[in-house]
Amino acid sequence: MSPTAVDRVAAVLREQILDAQLDAGTRLVEGDLVEAHGAARHTVRAALRALADEGLVTIAPHRGARVAGLDADAIVALYELRAALEVEAAHLALAKHGDVLPPSVHEAAEVLARACGRARPGWPTVSRAHADLHTALVRAARSPRIEAVHNRLTAQTRLFLLQVRPHYTFARLADEHLELVDDLERHGPEVLRLHLRAAAGSVVDGVLRDP
Repeated sequence: MSPTAVDRVAAVLREQILDAQLDAGTRLVEGDLVEAHGAARHTVRAALRALADEGLVTIAPHRGARVAGLDADAIVALYELRAALEVEAAHLALAKHGDVLPPSVHEAAEVLARACGRARPGWPTVSRAHADLHTALVRAARSPRIEAVHNRLTAQTRLFLLQVRPHYTFARLADEHLELVDDLERHGPEVLRLHLRAAAGSVVDGVLRDP
């Protein structure tokens, strides 16, 4: 099915938000977006509503739309949901593949490491590679329902990673995820819970210090 005008506008805005071209709190003025995208006003409104459903935009009566951020409560809630899904997915993946992870997970980790190891790493590429690794891990569980719910978190997970960014170097991000894949096979799914908790904790601490 070909993308609609709403899909196209939403896709452009989504990537601008997730690639850090639009900061949290940035106003999204309908008139400006109509002109920038050559779209009808109702198309822009529908695109903004779609992004609001994904948690990337907030829309307030009489105040319009803004790029969403994640406060401490939202980060903790996202961590709890991701942990529930991803730790169970890791458990299933290991059980179904003889206590090892399939090549697709190892390959995704290597892609992330290469993206981080470039002379000038690009944040959009790194962000997508990070999301692809966690998606590969969930897919390895071969549980369509877990995968379907996890897919709906992809945009918020990348939004969260924007807040992790100041706390990590590219090298650290690569090393931790290569180590994560290795440790999952050595020590089991609980290492993934610790990994997710550590990432959330680094951002929540920062949010609490500097609201």
